[in-house]
Amino acid sequence: MNIIVRLFGAIVLQVSALAAMSSMAMSDDKPFHINTQQTPAVYPRKTTQMSDDKPFRVNTQQTPAVYPQKTTQRICSLDPIEDLLPPPQTKASNSLLSYLAEQGFTQNKEGSWVCYANDPKKEGRYFTLFKVKQVNSRLIASSFLDEGSLIQGQENRSLDFFMMLIERHTNTTKENRQGIRRYLQAFVSLVKEGKIKPTRRGYLFDQPNRAIVLYHTLSSGNLKGTGITINIYLAKS
Repeated sequence: MNIIVRLFGAIVLQVSALAAMSSMAMSDDKPFHINTQQTPAVYPRKTTQMSDDKPFRVNTQQTPAVYPQKTTQRICSLDPIEDLLPPPQTKASNSLLSYLAEQGFTQNKEGSWVCYANDPKKEGRYFTLFKVKQVNSRLIASSFLDEGSLIQGQENRSLDFFMMLIERHTNTTKENRQGIRRYLQAFVSLVKEGKIKPTRRGYLFDQPNRAIVLYHTLSSGNLKGTGITINIYLAKS
């Protein structure tokens, strides 16, 4: 009987031990929770590297523009170097046209004001390019074509030459002079293109002042070739 009681007690102890081990195992098997909430990405803040950590200053002051100084071209000057030089010293004159000395003209023994140009085809040769003379109450001004051809720059300078005389010595308005310049510009262009032949016929370009222009051959003097000449009456002072 004692043996049975002892066996029963041992069995009860084994069952109790197994129950305790099972309880401990269950306490360690708790469910594992994974946090699925996304953590926002944190990016490093971009900083601008400054030299010596000094504040950066932008100078907004505008630099004034520097324009090249414009050189005034003289009518009687086909060389750019001559435009940089002062006009030649000339003898004082009481002539009506003495202001032409500032444009490079010189007065000859006859009293005419002339402009000489060197021949681009022949070294050391000069010829008369422009000439103007007062004859009683008129001014006769010419632009000469060497052997019937205009040299480089002569076309525009001829117009400037004629218009300077017209502006100073005739009673014309600014609007009227603009029309006269267009007329003379067309005339010189037609001569250059060979569409106007040399003749003694004059073309009236300013009726109130009885001003005419003509393209003609040179019949006297040492000049050879042709010339474009304007004939204008002086305004009464």
